[in-house]
Amino acid sequence: MRELAIDPALPGGVPDDGAGAVVTIGTFDGVHRGHWKVLQEIRRRAERTGRRSVLMTFHPHPLTIVKPEAAPPLLTTPVEKKEILAESGLHYAVFVPFTPVLAAYSPERFVEEILVRRVGVAELVVGYDHHFGRGRSGDVDTLRELGERLGFTVDVVGPVHADGEPISSTRIRRALAAGDLEAAAAGLGRPYSVRGVVVRGDGRGRLLGFPTANLHVADGGARKLIPPPGIYAVRGVLRRGTFDGALHLGPRPTFRGSPPTVELHLIDFDGDLYGEEVRVDFVRYLRDVQPFSSVEALVEQMRRDVDEARRVLSGDG
Repeated sequence: MRELAIDPALPGGVPDDGAGAVVTIGTFDGVHRGHWKVLQEIRRRAERTGRRSVLMTFHPHPLTIVKPEAAPPLLTTPVEKKEILAESGLHYAVFVPFTPVLAAYSPERFVEEILVRRVGVAELVVGYDHHFGRGRSGDVDTLRELGERLGFTVDVVGPVHADGEPISSTRIRRALAAGDLEAAAAGLGRPYSVRGVVVRGDGRGRLLGFPTANLHVADGGARKLIPPPGIYAVRGVLRRGTFDGALHLGPRPTFRGSPPTVELHLIDFDGDLYGEEVRVDFVRYLRDVQPFSSVEALVEQMRRDVDEARRVLSGDG
């Protein structure tokens, strides 16, 4: 897959090969199972017709520009989205900066200047709830009318359901906020993940018999969604492989004055991780963060947490 950037204020677009492109467009936050259904459809159509398959997506999230107070935290940062899309088998992923100027485009202007002139759309495939253009005034009917006039076809992909409801980024965010990692994973098609660089902490975990990697989670200003505070069964994905683990996320009330942390204990792992980026795949919420009357009581609970994480991750929990 080739990555391209198209800025409406600058020249450039998808190279024209004369055959046109099979295109889909959207925010694609999370690149969840509903999104994958659309991506598989444009890939299938492109293979059948000999055209290029093109995904067009935006950053930042459009609501960040048009209604900042309603802008959601993201399921995927731009880097994460690119890595996931790299597995899609598409020819092009086009990233468009969403700006106030672009937000003011009418549906007609957006289709004519971006989809037709810059991308060369011949077939457009969108999700069932797609809206676009100034004030989200354009919809599937708008696209079909424009397609008839400008020479491209429009098809709609229906929703993918989980537990009887359509999968959506909003629904996945709601599940994560409630600590329902299983529901989030069912929508995403994979565990929800967060990345962090291992930094030096106070070394308290090692003294207690449970060495931890302290993670500094930075998203480059992308407002990545972080699950609620708690203790989790997780998997840590390192350069050297994937390891089962238990994660503490949030405050440390047993040690007064200690700042909140993200601390990853990898089960049966021994090694130096300082400076390494680790991906944490969240598997199950185990319990709330709680204070303990003594260090001994905390250590005993940590043993139970690690044992429970081991059982969950082995498939027995």
